[in-house]
Amino acid sequence: MNEEEVVKTKAGQVRPAFVYILECVDGSLYTGWTWDVTARLKSHNAGKGAKYTRARLPVSLVYTEQLPDEHTARQREYAIKQLTRAAKLQLIKFTT
Repeated sequence: MNEEEVVKTKAGQVRPAFVYILECVDGSLYTGWTWDVTARLKSHNAGKGAKYTRARLPVSLVYTEQLPDEHTARQREYAIKQLTRAAKLQLIKFTT
């Protein structure tokens, strides 16, 4: 992990990051990562999120996972994106 990947709070602690899955109005799933899930969800629903979700509004949050830092969150996002739709639905089901 390099220095740019570690974001610290004013208190000097590493800032946690989050991986999330959204369900789009057409039933498709979108996976991403963020520092602030609430703000990111608002951004997606305002049409300012990913290009994929802009055409599939509104979206709803169906899964979140807190991770210790950006690097780990990006790795987890990639791993989730490699899953099949069925596996993603199982992940969502078993964590809600």
